[in-house]
Amino acid sequence: MKKITIVLGSLIFMIGCNSSKKIEKTIAKGDYDKAIVKSVKKLSSNKQKKKKEKFIVLLEGVFKKAVDRDNSNLIRFKSDNNPAVIEQVYETYIALDQRQELIKPILPLYINSENRNANFEFVDYVTKINDSKNTLSDYLFSNANKLLLNNTIEDARKAYAELEYLKKINPSFNNIDALLDEAHFKGTHFVLVDLKNQTNQIIPRRLEDDLLNFDTYDLNKFWTVFHSEKRDDIQYSYLLDLVFRRIDVSPERYIEKQILVEREIKDGKQYLLDTDGHVVKDSLGNGVKIDKYITVKSDFFEVHQEKACHINTEVILIDKKTNKEVESFPLESEFVFLNDFAEMTGDKRALDNYQVELLAKHEIPFPLNEQIIFDTGEDLKNKLKAIIDDFDL
Repeated sequence: MKKITIVLGSLIFMIGCNSSKKIEKTIAKGDYDKAIVKSVKKLSSNKQKKKKEKFIVLLEGVFKKAVDRDNSNLIRFKSDNNPAVIEQVYETYIALDQRQELIKPILPLYINSENRNANFEFVDYVTKINDSKNTLSDYLFSNANKLLLNNTIEDARKAYAELEYLKKINPSFNNIDALLDEAHFKGTHFVLVDLKNQTNQIIPRRLEDDLLNFDTYDLNKFWTVFHSEKRDDIQYSYLLDLVFRRIDVSPERYIEKQILVEREIKDGKQYLLDTDGHVVKDSLGNGVKIDKYITVKSDFFEVHQEKACHINTEVILIDKKTNKEVESFPLESEFVFLNDFAEMTGDKRALDNYQVELLAKHEIPFPLNEQIIFDTGEDLKNKLKAIIDDFDL
């Protein structure tokens, strides 16, 4: 069923300042409740002001129009044998009641030009709301049970929607939570996941466990549940095969580079000499001093460590009923271990900042094959999650 609950109060937050002309246009379009919300907002403060009278008149008129239309609809609904109108009857009574409750806080409203209070004929809808709610609750509960007897995923999801709405309007209704659980279970696609290794490498056990631990995927899929271990009490809709086609781990590599570094640096002061080798003096007779520069040298040994892993996999989704492939997605993931460090002989002052930083670093042991395959699997897991998130089952 289509849920049509009218919540007038929520409209208030979407409506700003509106002139009477705008409200009149809204009424002309037949959007009576929106016009009521706009008018009430205008009259929620300083309602005694003369310029507010036009909004009082508009509110009085549009309220009557809205009530008359709802009452006409109720007559039509009650003459219709289609059970779907049961919900419309209930929703209409809710709308009639909410409309009154919206207006009550701003009453009384006085129309000075006519020397009278605005007239709003309020009705106590409590009994009619309760009666229609009980009738609707019985219908929803009965219809949901009928749908569940069909034992199809589509009908179970329809039943869940009926029951979810029933719980919203009547939370304490007979055994609603247990039936909701049943509808959810019957409406769920269960997917059995299997990891297949078609490579010449051993997949680390902890990587396999991690990839198949769907509790860590943070999936927000209400109607899809993934199992890595088959359960006999579950009828699976799909198989999801994660097929490892290739795992390549490169050799451990050292790339060494030796650089002879020279740099001219400032090394104190020295007297300035003229062309004859004599000390140049200033006007006071003192020797003139200038910066002294020397050339420093260093043998710099830069070492680059590298080891990489590349995994090629494929995700295959298979319909369990037909045993046919529904979709397949190639997946590739790579992890590269990198480390740079350096050593030197000679004068450290010859080095630039980057080279000095490298001197502070050291050799790191290469990761074992099992570890680098696992590290590559972390990226693989993220890509697998992205694919699963896109499944529309």
